[in-house]
Amino acid sequence: MAKPTATRGVIEEVHSDPVDIETMRETVNRLLDPDAVPGVLPYSGAQLLTLTETVRGHVELLAPEVEEMARKLDATSVARFTALQSVWEARSRLEAVPSSRFGGELGYARRLTRALNALCDHWENLNGITA
Repeated sequence: MAKPTATRGVIEEVHSDPVDIETMRETVNRLLDPDAVPGVLPYSGAQLLTLTETVRGHVELLAPEVEEMARKLDATSVARFTALQSVWEARSRLEAVPSSRFGGELGYARRLTRALNALCDHWENLNGITA
């Protein structure tokens, strides 16, 4: 899907990447279910930063997709409401910063990952994909 954007007065066409739910789910499992990836040791600072940035990228890609699909549903639809709520939650997680009070970098990464997981669920539900 092409979306026009303005950069220094020039309008460019931006094409969003296709959604790769399988890769997103693998990333979710690495952070939320360490047993799903055998032999994984606790993440070093650099590894955790890389995973967190990967999750951020996935959320930035998926949130607008889920929002667009949800907005096409009837305004009274529960599916629409819950999907839009998840989009809002995911975007608020993107704006948050890690806090030692809430688990530091790992806690932040996991909260962001749970938001991505919810977006994946909504994307699959809105596309009629069942596991």
